[in-house]
Amino acid sequence: MSDGLNLMLFGMGFVFIFLTLLVIVTSLMSRIIIAYEKSVGALPEDGVPSPTAFIPRHGPLAQPVKPETDNSRLISVLTAAVHKFRSRKK
Repeated sequence: MSDGLNLMLFGMGFVFIFLTLLVIVTSLMSRIIIAYEKSVGALPEDGVPSPTAFIPRHGPLAQPVKPETDNSRLISVLTAAVHKFRSRKK
């Protein structure tokens, strides 16, 4: 029992240390690459602007789209699907 507990703690510790080092190395590598890109001139001095989650609509698409109130096409498609399903079961 103690060997299993020892092995579990060793394994969890190894994974924790590995993931911590992975985060540190990735952050460090990101800072180095950004500094290098700024010095070369590939990135502006201000850095990369963060992407926006909201893109405003302009023009004719700005009006809200009204849902279709006529469901006759939907009903006909569903009726055909049910008929086809029932005809296979006979």
